[in-house]
Amino acid sequence: MAKEISENIEEYLEVLYKFGSKDSYVSTTTLSKELGIAPGSVTQMLKKLEDIGYIDYVPYKGASLTEDGKKIAQKITRKHRILERFLKDVLKIKDENLHAQACEMEHSLSDEAERAICHMLEHPDTCPDNHLIPACDFDFANCDDCLNDHSDIEDIGIRDFNLLSISQLSADDEGEVLFIRGGDSSLSEAMAIGITIGSKIILSDSADSKYNIFLDDSLIEISRDLANNIFVKTF
Repeated sequence: MAKEISENIEEYLEVLYKFGSKDSYVSTTTLSKELGIAPGSVTQMLKKLEDIGYIDYVPYKGASLTEDGKKIAQKITRKHRILERFLKDVLKIKDENLHAQACEMEHSLSDEAERAICHMLEHPDTCPDNHLIPACDFDFANCDDCLNDHSDIEDIGIRDFNLLSISQLSADDEGEVLFIRGGDSSLSEAMAIGITIGSKIILSDSADSKYNIFLDDSLIEISRDLANNIFVKTF
């Protein structure tokens, strides 16, 4: 049975995911401002989150997510951003109300409902604010495999590791491609430049929404749209 995570913990991890990166810490001041909680209370919670293994906490510096914390943070961030997409594109909710509405719904959205929304929206890659929607944690290689699998949600395998899109990598990061989001068009675009499941890539650099990656010792350029939809397990 999946471990129950409180809404309060999810909110902390979500903010850490939004403002942090693998090389940076999020300050207690930022957390206090974003969550509307007194700094002293934030510090107490950070110590608790470190004790249960979700963050690394350094006094006077801040906190960063562990791999376990990142897995939870990516999941709740995905639900929030895909809900914003649903609220805007389907329900036509006003832009200024999207964030608050999604916040109210994200913690109670089941994995089954999230998957159904993703299928209906045809696996979007960004929320209305153009922030990346993380990959789901179902163990599929692409979205068509997910769409064609009619197993009960409890019977679908879950990845036990985190994936990052190419657009989330830093220069010199290396990874193995394990998931390509989208239907035939994304798969065809990736395959046209030689990227398939199992490909090993290294990010060289990025600029002006273009990403230069090494693939089999060849330097190739890909668009931000494609970089958002190719996910790797980093080495």
